[in-house]
Amino acid sequence: MLDDLRQWFDPGRSPRVGKTPDYRFSLANERTFLAWIRTGLALIAGGLACAQFLPPLPIAHLREIIAVSLLVLGGLVALRAVDHWARTERAMRLGTDLPRSRFPAVLAIVVAVGALLLVVAVLMRAL
Repeated sequence: MLDDLRQWFDPGRSPRVGKTPDYRFSLANERTFLAWIRTGLALIAGGLACAQFLPPLPIAHLREIIAVSLLVLGGLVALRAVDHWARTERAMRLGTDLPRSRFPAVLAIVVAVGALLLVVAVLMRAL
């Protein structure tokens, strides 16, 4: 665990492990990292927008729950992005299988459940 954290902040250590992969794969890994960071930033922006601009919902504190959930999820996505980038870079250098993750499926389920809750809140307000 500590070794993984060290790799986040000291990528210069990575060249000592394995051999340098094709730079195209490293750049693709960085593009994936940046896509996850954009997703995290979008979730954080959505959380701030909910907190600031969403009118009170029919369920008590639902607005705050949605806002905090989006902010926490955005932070988790950002942390997951750097962890996955480091593990993928290491796997490419060592020539092993790329790391597998359930995070995209978990994220999709959380977003779908959040959307479903919002649909229920909108319908309750409309009725």
